[in-house]
Amino acid sequence: MMNRAEHGAELKRSHNCCQAVLLAFEDLLPYDKESLLILGSTFGSGMGGMMGTCGALVGAEMALGMISKQTKGMNRYSRQLFELFENKCGASRCIDLKGVITGRMLCSCEDCVRHAVEAAEELMYAPEHS
Repeated sequence: MMNRAEHGAELKRSHNCCQAVLLAFEDLLPYDKESLLILGSTFGSGMGGMMGTCGALVGAEMALGMISKQTKGMNRYSRQLFELFENKCGASRCIDLKGVITGRMLCSCEDCVRHAVEAAEELMYAPEHS
């Protein structure tokens, strides 16, 4: 069986980055597939149409929050997820990841999804988060 990160990267071939990450965690989330697709639908090409945060990172942040079932005290984990993602991908904004301004791509969409899922899993299974 394919691991969750590879499954997410495969899902990216038919969904946007945010949707692919959310669907990679579908078995752990309290929503059905259609609801997850709707939830992630506006984060294709990052927030603001490539100008803002990568949709894969947004999806990972949402998944982490839903899986934790915590309503407070998640800022620390959100920041850790952000830092893990940036360290793996080289940036957090879609425009930078795709090299729109520089002409140098830092990370493909499939790899952004893969890294976002890995980072979220790393935090989900950290002893202090369980």
